[in-house]
Amino acid sequence: MHTESPDTRELSIIQDVGLTIDELEHFDRMLDERRRGDVAVAQRHAEALGSLLSSRSESTADDEHDPEGPTLSSEWSRLQALRSETAADIAAVDAARERIRAGRYGTCASCGRAIGVQRLEARPTTELCIVCAIATER
Repeated sequence: MHTESPDTRELSIIQDVGLTIDELEHFDRMLDERRRGDVAVAQRHAEALGSLLSSRSESTADDEHDPEGPTLSSEWSRLQALRSETAADIAAVDAARERIRAGRYGTCASCGRAIGVQRLEARPTTELCIVCAIATER
């Protein structure tokens, strides 16, 4: 019975995709830093929403007609949209890190070809090679 060591198995997966262990570690670190930044931004959004909610409950003024600035409703909508974008990015980062752990990072989810390192540098959460991404946009 032949068994592969984890390092040998990992190398064979990496060689199929064309990424080295160093490159995968680089992308994992990059994604980890991005996630930490996203979590910090999400915390700020949550705090701003809490503050806005407090202002909303304390205020009896009709802010819809306030010429001095944005209404509470429009600010609420803006912050909710930012919060949703941040949550979506956290999910994309988590999915990319899971692909690293599963040995699928750098492989196009559509055609199975390798995603170029330069594309991964620019868009580390991408699941599509440039050819499939362009085809999807059309």
